[in-house]
Amino acid sequence: MSLLELHSVSKRFGGLVANQGVSFAVDASQIVGLIGPNGAGKTTTFNCVAGFYAPTSGTITLDGRTISGLPPEDCARAGIGRTFQVARTFTSMTTGENVLAAALLHQKRVAAARVEALGWLAFVGLERLADRPAASLTISEQRRMAVARALAIEPRVLLMDEVMAGLNPSEVREMVAVVLRIRERGIACLVVEHVLEGIMPIADRIVVLDRGMKIADGTPAEVSSDPAVISAYLGDEG
Repeated sequence: MSLLELHSVSKRFGGLVANQGVSFAVDASQIVGLIGPNGAGKTTTFNCVAGFYAPTSGTITLDGRTISGLPPEDCARAGIGRTFQVARTFTSMTTGENVLAAALLHQKRVAAARVEALGWLAFVGLERLADRPAASLTISEQRRMAVARALAIEPRVLLMDEVMAGLNPSEVREMVAVVLRIRERGIACLVVEHVLEGIMPIADRIVVLDRGMKIADGTPAEVSSDPAVISAYLGDEG
């Protein structure tokens, strides 16, 4: 049994089918890339896994326990952490307070939560910015802070939604290093990413969605040479 499993997950919004029969699995200590053209249904899949949406049909399990349909706070307690496509920052708080707020999900004492928050900030290379207003962070720093905040809830699976978007090449390398360190901690990573040069070299597997359906699932080499994937990204002529 894999750690995270999606079984024929579909999500409809009225007449719009955002996901249709999506099935794949993520093992512990594994990096799985979730890619596809714009509108392929990647973020909807994340929202179903994290509890923001209940699937219209199908099931999602975490270590054998059904979590589909649970609210986001219960999915978080079960072990699902996530970041968002657009960094969501408490701008009136410091960088450290942003992460501390997440640590309080499991830590009952503020002092203990503060220690944990500082540890995760150090993990992503932002310990020196703990007392800086979060509103003053660069895009790269905001994305790393978001990862630290997601890690502070002690996830077993971390959903990372375009954490490399908008970063320059050196910042992409920094984020790649963070993702690899997360895997070393035994945490599974499911990564939605358009920066393919960031995710392809480090992913154990790649799952490709197109028009809400899974069209490929394999190693980066297998997926990158799949005619269906090439067609989805470049069109039939490509």
